[in-house]
Amino acid sequence: LSICNTGISLFPDLSAISSLQSNFILDICDNLNLQSIPSNAFIGMTKEHTDMNLYNNGFKEVQDHAFNGTRINKLVLKNNKKLKMIHSDAFKGAFGPSTLDVSATAVEALPERGLEAVLVLVARGAYALKSLPPLTGLQSLQEAQLTYPSHCCSLREADVFAEWSNRSAFCNDVSLLERMLALSVDLPLAPGSVDRSPEAYGSIDLHYPEFDFCHSRRAPRCAPEADAFNPCEDIVGFGFLRVAIWVISTLAIAGNLTVLAVLVASRRKLNVPRFLMCNLDFADLCMGVYLLLIAAVDQRSRRQYYNHATDWQTGGGCGAAGFLTVFASELSVYTLTVITLERWHTITHALRRDRKLRLRHVAAMMAAGWGFSLLAALLPVLGVSSYAKVSICLPMDIETPASQAYVMAVLLLNAAAFLVVCVCYGRIYASVRNPRLATRRSDTRMAKRMAVLIFTDFLCMAPISF
Repeated sequence: LSICNTGISLFPDLSAISSLQSNFILDICDNLNLQSIPSNAFIGMTKEHTDMNLYNNGFKEVQDHAFNGTRINKLVLKNNKKLKMIHSDAFKGAFGPSTLDVSATAVEALPERGLEAVLVLVARGAYALKSLPPLTGLQSLQEAQLTYPSHCCSLREADVFAEWSNRSAFCNDVSLLERMLALSVDLPLAPGSVDRSPEAYGSIDLHYPEFDFCHSRRAPRCAPEADAFNPCEDIVGFGFLRVAIWVISTLAIAGNLTVLAVLVASRRKLNVPRFLMCNLDFADLCMGVYLLLIAAVDQRSRRQYYNHATDWQTGGGCGAAGFLTVFASELSVYTLTVITLERWHTITHALRRDRKLRLRHVAAMMAAGWGFSLLAALLPVLGVSSYAKVSICLPMDIETPASQAYVMAVLLLNAAAFLVVCVCYGRIYASVRNPRLATRRSDTRMAKRMAVLIFTDFLCMAPISF
């Protein structure tokens, strides 16, 4: 039965169908005016197993007892983008489903009851689903395709056997287990010889179903799996890196604050190099704050990052950290490029006072750089790529064409900036070595100092920028 692409606003009455067809398939799709699945919506439709494809509708909620009286093989609720609520008793009175798909919905929580028969759970692109129901409510789960790697970590890390055994007096009673094993194999067992491993229950489950509850089960297959950018345990995987981040972030904040204070408080006239140094110090200060945020979150979530991952990555803290690091890296790269161009221009036209760059010219260039850096940092906040994709809050989401274009543009611009710097310093070196070109010794010394600063700063920026 297919009810698709209609203008109906009330859920259809299916009670009079009474189909006897086995493996009944129901399609209700592309009905944008349907706002809910009411209670007892499918009673009387069929007593056979059913595949329900209820996708691309305007559903906002699934009410209690909605699937009462049904036997569901597969329930597809994907692409109901307004669906936020599946009430806690929505599956009460139903048998199944064995497969549940809530991908690309706004569902915030799955019911804790009624999902015991689910074998396959699909929730790709369900970004509002930040936590799963207790595993006792998904006791049959064999495969999960989820949105967040941290959920797979939770499934993998859960000690299901220990949790279940603590819920039953049978499972921890060694003497009782010894007697049951002896009866099941018709052999006497010496006291203390019982094996309490999960496999020990296998020989008695046919005789004593009560012990089925004591069985362990393998963790379900799950995707996406954890990786270096979305770890299960620690954001920073090595101890020496953890120490290094704390040291570097502290020195970066203290050092750049000191330099900024000295430059701003100095009585010397603000010239072009000092102005550019102020901008570079501010960018590096922002990067230090970002590193300090990452170090603090890593310390707070030690060995249990998966319990904090969704709250951190989807929260304002990760968004602020991502904004800081993109803004800082792009402003730093831009400023380093401007410094290089200014040194090249000054040395190349050392005797041309009329060609000298004035502070107002450089200020206009840096205003453009600030605008570009703010735009690059703001786009992921507005939905072009995302800071929530990885634990260190970099814009690594490339699922949409716009996101791919954004990431590629940033990478190409950073690569172009590095090439400009290399070419300009090659020209500066050639100018200094050429006896026919007049250059001031002070400009040459300044260029050498800036070269060391720029290339070391590029080395620091490269892992983030590229």
